[in-house]
Amino acid sequence: MSECLCHVPGPGRWRVPSRRHLGIVEVSGPIDANGQANAERIIKGLQRAWKAPNADAVVLHVNSPGGSPVQSQRVYDEIRYLEAQGDKPILAVIEDIGASGAYYMASAADRIYASPASLVGSIGVISAGFGLEHAIDKIGVERRVFTAGENKAFMDPFSQISAGQREFWQSVLDTTHRQFIEAVKAGRGDRLSDDPALFSGLVWTGEQAKSLGLVDDIANLEQLSRARLGEVSLEDYTPSLDPWSLVSNKLTSAAAHWVGLDSAASPVRYQLP
Repeated sequence: MSECLCHVPGPGRWRVPSRRHLGIVEVSGPIDANGQANAERIIKGLQRAWKAPNADAVVLHVNSPGGSPVQSQRVYDEIRYLEAQGDKPILAVIEDIGASGAYYMASAADRIYASPASLVGSIGVISAGFGLEHAIDKIGVERRVFTAGENKAFMDPFSQISAGQREFWQSVLDTTHRQFIEAVKAGRGDRLSDDPALFSGLVWTGEQAKSLGLVDDIANLEQLSRARLGEVSLEDYTPSLDPWSLVSNKLTSAAAHWVGLDSAASPVRYQLP
């Protein structure tokens, strides 16, 4: 798949493909404001592909376990906005995995395709951490945290969490889950089955997902292109990554992981654990 919008001599100029093609926008890896699958980058790609005169369709090429609710919601809203502007279809093709926040994005598309063994779904919300208050007692360390507001430190892993705080945080997760469910229902409509497990956080194969109405058909990128264009004609509209920023983000995430911290912007995630 070639890079479609390449700089040519002259400021702000881009090469535009002359043949009909599918305009691909990549959603790869965890969805996070500081990662490669961030809303700003994906939305720019969507807008570029949408405006390309020879793009037969915009295709969100998904290979992600999900991530940030806000980043997922931003892309979902942009897809719905673009769909309301004209008749160019926006499609989603799920590669190995299109789960949680990645499925949230895909559910806004006109149609969703997956391979038989793709993993699809995981319509749920997760917030995970550790309770280390007993461990810190055992090693004889005194934790000093100063706050204004009785609940300000309720997410601190070295402090106990009360029943009231636990109930409150569950209400946050339940509200975020409701937003997820409503968005999927709005995007998929009556194509969804009435299986009660649909919004339980389970994940299915592409073959199973089709019977549940989570995807519309079984096809990969090449098959979709041949069906629409008679040939494989794919152009990538995803903005290029700054390699130094990407390396820096990976090092930051790795360091946070080794000290037991989550480097994501939000502790609430539409993501497979």
